[in-house]
Amino acid sequence: MAQPDRVSKTAAPGARPNAEVRPLMGNEAIARGAWEAGVRVAAAYPGTPSTEILEALAGYPEDDIYAQWSTNEKVSLDVAIGASFEGVRALSVMKHVGLNVAADALMSITYIGVNGGLVIVVCDDPGIHSSQNEQDSRVLARFAMVPVLEPSDAQEALSIMRHAYEISEAFDTPVIVRSTTRLSHTRSPVTLGERQEVARREFDDNPQKNVMIPSHARLRHPALLEREAKLSEYFETSALTQLDAGERSVGVITASISHGYVKEVLGSASVLKLAGSYPLPERKIREFAASVERLFVVEELEPVIEDQLKSWGIAVEGKEFFPRHGEFSPELVRDGFVKAGILPDAGIGADVFRIEPTPRPPVLCPGCPHTSSYLALRQIEARVAGDIGCYTLAAIEPLRAIDTCVAMGSSIANAIGMAKTGVEERPVVATIGDSTFLHAGLPPLIDAVYNDADITVMLLDNHIVAMTGGQNHPGTGKTLRGGPTHRINYEDVCRAVGVKWVRTVDSYDLAAMHKALREATAFKGVAVIISNRECVIDPVKVKGVAMVVRAESCTACQSCMNVGCPSISWSDEWFDGRHKVKIDPNTCIGCSFCAQVCPSDSIQPGESL
Repeated sequence: MAQPDRVSKTAAPGARPNAEVRPLMGNEAIARGAWEAGVRVAAAYPGTPSTEILEALAGYPEDDIYAQWSTNEKVSLDVAIGASFEGVRALSVMKHVGLNVAADALMSITYIGVNGGLVIVVCDDPGIHSSQNEQDSRVLARFAMVPVLEPSDAQEALSIMRHAYEISEAFDTPVIVRSTTRLSHTRSPVTLGERQEVARREFDDNPQKNVMIPSHARLRHPALLEREAKLSEYFETSALTQLDAGERSVGVITASISHGYVKEVLGSASVLKLAGSYPLPERKIREFAASVERLFVVEELEPVIEDQLKSWGIAVEGKEFFPRHGEFSPELVRDGFVKAGILPDAGIGADVFRIEPTPRPPVLCPGCPHTSSYLALRQIEARVAGDIGCYTLAAIEPLRAIDTCVAMGSSIANAIGMAKTGVEERPVVATIGDSTFLHAGLPPLIDAVYNDADITVMLLDNHIVAMTGGQNHPGTGKTLRGGPTHRINYEDVCRAVGVKWVRTVDSYDLAAMHKALREATAFKGVAVIISNRECVIDPVKVKGVAMVVRAESCTACQSCMNVGCPSISWSDEWFDGRHKVKIDPNTCIGCSFCAQVCPSDSIQPGESL
């Protein structure tokens, strides 16, 4: 079997003398690596911390690479698989929870293998900066028997992407390149290489390999086990498995971003940096373990590497000193080695770096069109099943109008279950964003109609994928590159699946929203309200005439404060023992929510005063 070329960590493999160096985020470096590797087709669903990869790829010439937003992560992977079948290098990108959505396709393509190289970039989120959980994708990758490569910095991210395609084609396997939030969003100098033009492979007309019926799958499973052994042997000698010999008293095995933390706080130790977490080079690890007096594994989240070493009978320490939750940092890694007795308790890092940020409660943006939906829902005291998106912030004060939130697209099916129990006396409502509806909301809506559920669905259409920074989707009428395309009509879609009561409401019209919600919840069966207003931030920041409080008539009733707008705050004036309010003209966009709820008519557009 042909072996992939060795790849340097310190420079792009296609770099020329005096090659250009740019400061790139890890995600930009991943995109650059895919482009340099000759990728022809790339697909993704946006999700922090992975979003910028496809956005960066969209900046490369269309003649080089076709890049698209897909409706969900499984579609993204299936598109990439199709391109691989046709013999071109393909890429699918997602965040960690997206790998769950794509898992069905992943478990089959690992049996099938590849024609053109196939890489799946998965960006995990240790610390849960912008996710609903903190899963470790390495566990799922190991379960699927898909090799995992884990770059430790932006330069290595570029190089590993090129290397991943060579491994994919040499070993007939999809490859997962795993990033984390810190790597994805940290910027560092990267030496660029040239694009590698890769000849298209002819379609492999082999149904026994490509068609996963049971009789074919039974033949492919032994091939996976054989591939695992060959990959493990390859990593024994791969340049990506790096040994940094130091003092024999302490040895550390690590990978990914944790490598940088280890080198920063324990630079004198012997360090074995692995290419990734699966499959592991057993001989090299045993040799390293025998060369040091005390062995540690430092890895974020689950003890994937540590458990494998222990299963081999290797004496190793790790999670008793380094936690299974949260994002690592130099300070945390140092604390772990202090607990282990490797570093002294005093000195650098003991107190110097204990910097705590000032807490700031998360709130919806000033003028967010989702506000009216949750104000209305709170008033009728509905039981609300929420979904994934900016609007999940309505779960906290002052809106406090969401009762549950599970995963992308779960809200409608959760509402069905609530309604079918027969115990809920309040109206049952599911709220779901436009992109989330297209991602995973259609099947449960069909289920609701099919099973005659008595629920109301509020489709919060803000015309963009807002939470991840303003990406297009099938409801915006624009492609990833901004070109025009067909735009989904949500009313038509809802009626097509059998919804009888459908109404579109201007999100900025509180009276219309309240009226529509009363009528929808009174309707027996499935009702859909489409709350329709563009996001105030993306793709263009909305700014109208700011609202102003007439202090002389303000009664300090607090009604406007319950809107939860960050532009409204207490003033220095008082009425009947309560603060009056003021509005920040720099952040107010003039949406008029506050004016619509003010009983004393004390809030008016600034130009009218």
